[in-house]
Amino acid sequence: MMRIAWERAAELADYQDEPKQMASAVVGKNGYLRLGFERRGASTALIDLERRAPLFVHKAIYWDEAMPTLPCVFLITTTGGILQGDRFHTVVELAPETQAHLTTQSGTQIHSMDANYAAQSQEITLGDHAYLEYLPEPIFPHAHARFFTHTRVSIAPTATLLYAETLMPGRKYHKGGELFAYDLFSSTVQVARPDGQPLLTEKYVVEPEQQTLRQAGQMREFDVFGNVLLLTPKVHADAIFAQTPASYDRQAGVAAGASRLPNDAGLIYKVLGRESQPVVAKIREFWAIVRQTVVGAPIMPKFLWR
Repeated sequence: MMRIAWERAAELADYQDEPKQMASAVVGKNGYLRLGFERRGASTALIDLERRAPLFVHKAIYWDEAMPTLPCVFLITTTGGILQGDRFHTVVELAPETQAHLTTQSGTQIHSMDANYAAQSQEITLGDHAYLEYLPEPIFPHAHARFFTHTRVSIAPTATLLYAETLMPGRKYHKGGELFAYDLFSSTVQVARPDGQPLLTEKYVVEPEQQTLRQAGQMREFDVFGNVLLLTPKVHADAIFAQTPASYDRQAGVAAGASRLPNDAGLIYKVLGRESQPVVAKIREFWAIVRQTVVGAPIMPKFLWR
C-alpha cells in the first residue's frame, strides 16, 4: 500500500511528532479521490467518481476546442492548500482508447508546519492507447513545510502519459522572502507495465537546510524547477526528442533539456528558471509538441487571466 511508502521513508524520520491540533490522517485530513474514465462513443467520460474531503472535483468539462471529446478535470483541495498531518490518496484509471486532461484549480500551497508532515500517494493506470495529460499548477512550499509525494504508474505499451511537476522555491516575495525556506520536499515516481515489469523509478529529495542548492549540478542561480515525464511509445519519443533541443536563455533566465528514459519508456524533460513564467512557458512548448505528435491536435491558447 502507498501508506507504507511514507511510513518507511528515511527522510521523514525526524518529522514523526503529532500536531497539537488535529492529529495526522484523521477525518478532514485523510482525503481520497478516485477518477475512472471510459469511452462513450467518440468521447471519453468520467464515469467513476469517488471523493472524500478535503479532496474534491467537479464534473468533467469539455473546454478544449482542438479536442472537443477530451474531458478536462480540476483537482481541488477544499482547505485551500496542504496542511501538516494531511494524507491524500488519488487514484486515476483510464480504460483503453480514452483521453483525459487533469490540472489543479490553482498553485498548490503547502503551508508552514511546526509538527509532522504532509503526504500524498497517487496511482495512475493507463490502458491500451490511452492518453493522459496530468499538468497541475506549480507547487509552493512555505517556510518549514515538509511534503512527501509518491506516484505509481501502470502504463500499457501503446499508452501515453504527460506528467509534470513544477516546484517553486517557496513564497519568494512574501514579506522578507521565503526562498528555499522549507524543510523537505520528497518526490518519487515509479513506472511499470501492466504485467508488473518495472520501467523506471525517479526520486529526488530536497532539504535546503541540509545542503545548499546553489552549487553546480543543482539549482545554482535558478529558483524554479520543472520536471516533466513523458511515457510514450518509442516512435513518438523519437519524434518529440528530435524537436526538443537543449536550450539556455541567459536573458530570460531559463534552461531546458530532454533525455531518454530507460527501457524505451519515453523522455524526461527538465527546466530551470529564475521565475515561474519562463519555466511554465517551456513546459507549454513541450506539451504542444507532445500533443501534436501523439494525437495530432494543438493545445489551447493560454487563458487571458493566466
